[in-house]
Amino acid sequence: MSALVVADKLGCWYGQVVGLSELTLAIEGGITGLVGPNGAGKSTFLKLVAGELRPARGEIRVLGHAPFANREYFRRVGFCPQQEAIWGDMTGLEVVEFLMRLHGYAPPEARRRANAALDRVGLGDARTRRTAGYSKGMRQRTKIAQAIAHDPELVVADEPLNGLDPVGRAEIQKLFAELGAAGMHVLVSSHVLHEVEALTPSIVLFHRGRLLAQGSVGEIRRLEGDGAGQELIQPPTSNQGQHGFDRQQGLAHGAERPTVMAVGTPGRATSRSTRVGDAWRMSNSTSATTNRSPAPLRSRFNAPSTR
Repeated sequence: MSALVVADKLGCWYGQVVGLSELTLAIEGGITGLVGPNGAGKSTFLKLVAGELRPARGEIRVLGHAPFANREYFRRVGFCPQQEAIWGDMTGLEVVEFLMRLHGYAPPEARRRANAALDRVGLGDARTRRTAGYSKGMRQRTKIAQAIAHDPELVVADEPLNGLDPVGRAEIQKLFAELGAAGMHVLVSSHVLHEVEALTPSIVLFHRGRLLAQGSVGEIRRLEGDGAGQELIQPPTSNQGQHGFDRQQGLAHGAERPTVMAVGTPGRATSRSTRVGDAWRMSNSTSATTNRSPAPLRSRFNAPSTR
């Protein structure tokens, strides 16, 4: 089976700020969690997956498509962005119904899907209230509802549990598990490790705009503690890029070890277990931080299409 997401030397930056640097990875289907400290590049990567950003360099393909400005692809994906971009003077039902109309559904079908999605995320009783009066958790549920209402093949959710209380988090985690069990692919990010760990054993660890490790939670934990014979990532060779990772081999470590990329300073050997351990502990240390101020970027939600 071909990979769900394939990125090759992917780069993206905001002015002088690097969002992603020389990112090469492949993500299989199912539920995959993206973790890493704040500013690691998770949101930038998910915006590229959702087609909201155009790569500055390199290539990304999702479900066999180049995502940016691709209407055919937009029909197959649902996007729950980190930033809030719902209309406060509309009810929850009106928001989701309007976005389903943009997807090309006729009014009766758009309303049916909106009602079903709001029921599924636990907003059935509040669907006729204006979203300006919603709590942060209720607005988060509305964003999740619009991402799943058209039954996409892939759901891209950027920190979807932010603002939810413990009961709400458990309910949304259960929803994502049900979507995965039904055959839907889910990419979900968080800077809180245990949130992702409760959803899936498949983890992608980002750090400073680069892929640091990919594998199961157990594999990455073992890599963190691999201190007895620490394997060093050497300075660039003729086959290596400026960031110190082998572009041909990707520093893959076999079937039972996660793929690991260097994040050290070019020209200097970097302890693999130290770097992974640092990023892993930073993700754990942010467990108490559940809210961030997102960058004021425009959200596409789900772009118009015809059906």
